[in-house]
Parts: sequence; C-alpha cells; structure tokens
Amino acid sequence: MTLSRRRFLQGAAAVGAAASVPFYINRALAQDQVLRIYAWAGYFTDEMLSDFTAKTGIKATFTPYGTNDELMNSLRATDGSGFDVIMPTVDRVPGYLDYQLIQPLDTSRIHWDGCLDTAMKGSEVGGVIDDKRYFAPSDWGTEAIAYNTRYTDIDRSTLSYGELWNPDIGEGVTVRAHSALIGIGLWLESQGKLPRPLLDSFKTEEAMRANFDVILAEAVKHKDMVIQFWSTENEAQGAFRTNGALIGQTWDSTAFRLQSEGEPIAYGAPKEGALAWMEGFVIPQNAQNVDAVYELINWYYTPEAGAMFVKSTGYNSTAVGAEELLPEATRQFFKDSYTQQDLDNLWWWPVQDPWYVALRNEYQDRYLSA
Repeated sequence: MTLSRRRFLQGAAAVGAAASVPFYINRALAQDQVLRIYAWAGYFTDEMLSDFTAKTGIKATFTPYGTNDELMNSLRATDGSGFDVIMPTVDRVPGYLDYQLIQPLDTSRIHWDGCLDTAMKGSEVGGVIDDKRYFAPSDWGTEAIAYNTRYTDIDRSTLSYGELWNPDIGEGVTVRAHSALIGIGLWLESQGKLPRPLLDSFKTEEAMRANFDVILAEAVKHKDMVIQFWSTENEAQGAFRTNGALIGQTWDSTAFRLQSEGEPIAYGAPKEGALAWMEGFVIPQNAQNVDAVYELINWYYTPEAGAMFVKSTGYNSTAVGAEELLPEATRQFFKDSYTQQDLDNLWWWPVQDPWYVALRNEYQDRYLSA
C-alpha cells in the first residue's frame, strides 16, 4: 500500500497535482523513509531525535558538520544529494542557489505562527530570493568576546575587539581566522583606519582587497598573541579548557558551555557590535524525503523543541515560547551577556557571495601562514 501511494504521489506531482494529496498521505510517505539531517555538531541530541520520532512517527539520522565551508563542499560534491535538510547561515543561502543546490520551500506547509516574527523579517535578506523563500529560521547567535574572569581585567563598558590585542593580556588569544579579520576590520573602522566602509568589502572585490590588505597587516602584527586558532565549537572550547586561552573571539555557545562546566568564563559584546548570524532549515535540491522536512520544521516550531535546542547548544531559538521553558542558568547567561544596547547594536553578517568566500579564504590562509 505504501509503495502504491508513493507512486501515486510521484505521478500526481508530475502533472502538478501534488498539492491535492491529503496531509495524512504526505505524513505516511514521510514515515516510510528515514529523514537525513545534516546540521551543525551538537544541534540534535538523542533526546531531540527521540522526541521528534515520538511525535511524528518519523525516524531521523543526524550527521554533524563543523563549518559552513564543510557543508557547502559536501553539497557541491554530491550535487545536492545525500541529505534531506541542511542548516546553513542565512548569509550563505544565495551561494547555494547559485550552484543550484537547494529548492524553494512550500511555505503553505509550515506553521509560521510558531516562529518569531522578528526572525522571519530578519531572514528575508538572504533567505528570500526572487520572491521565493528558501530558509526557515531556526536559531540565532553571536560571535563576540569570551574571557577568563580570573586572569583578565575587562571593563565591559568599553569592551572592544581591540581588547583581544591588549599587550597587558599577552599571549593567550583564541580566534577563528576569517572572522577575526572582520573583528579587526570593525575595530580599525571605528578609528577611521579603513580606506572604505567595511560593508563595501562584501560588494566588490576592489573594495574588499583595499580593506583586507589593511586588516591583514594589522592581524599579522599581533599574531604572536594567538595561542590557538579555532574553526569548530570543540576547538574553541578546548582553547580555554586545556590550551591556556585567556580571551577570545568566539561564539556565545563557547562561553555558555564552559560556564556550565564551572569555568570562570564571561561573554560580552564589543562596542563595535557583536557579529550576529542566523541559521535555518533549507532543503537540498535532490532531497528524497521532503515531506519529513516539513514535519521537522513544524516540530521545531514548538516551545518544547525550541527549548531542547537551546539547552543543548546555548544558542537562541526562533520558536515562539521556547524561552519560557529554559532553565534559570540559561536565561541568566543571556541577561549577563547582552544589554539592550548590545542587542540594538548587533552587526549582522551580510550575504557572503561565492566570490567573497573565495577571497576571504585567500586572506585567511595568508593570515594563518604569516
């Protein structure tokens, strides 16, 4: 019976009739296959997968990745096959469309009332292209300054990306190479030391090279203070936990998880603005179990699922009501890390087109090898 239904659905889709297939048939088809999730490491715990299966009847597998570049390279290598749903940052979505690796969402199948309106609006840049939405927001977070309160003396009221390179702290800095260049760029821009506005770097190669030549020179000048470069969450945590980092430009989750272990780590937004990003659900071009993806999105847009995600990652869910179910320690971390001024001053990553990513990687490599 299941096989005949699948064949019926495929035939109906071919003549444009898939929209008329009853919901229960779509769910039955989704349950007949395993949902293959490809997302950031730590984003789906056993508890979350079990809850999803219990509430939908759909079995799911989770394969982790550590960086946006790893995700992009994997999808390009398979021409958008191998997984049913991915979770890129919204600024990278246009690049996937350039390579024809993703498909638009059927927005009528998503329970948008479970998603924060601010996230929907904020994801329009990058997530909506030519009036088609490719991105369902799942979470957001920042990259700012994490520091050891026992061995550093940080004034939160004047905190800057420049504090990373304070000689009084000395060796003990951990950064992600490509985003450290942006942090340095914001610091230099605030002092009037960039030839062009930093945001122009995302518009043309000429502007990017003009700015990044200056940024790279400043970065190399301070490179001897870097005790470890990180590229994944585990590496950033390890820099503080075992490798002697005293201060770093990290994701908020790094500080949250270290705090949860009892480490004396605080997190603050610099006056130039914490680097802010948003991630979400995107369907690869050759996904096999699209029905199950919509079940996953709608499951996630419940307070219970959103809260499980936040407790696992330390990031901020876009699910309405999730914050009300969070432990006090999680809510306190958010209050301690951001003032209202910090939240109003977030520096959202612009769209990163493939040409920008290629040049960014060039400067990153030059920084690492200097």
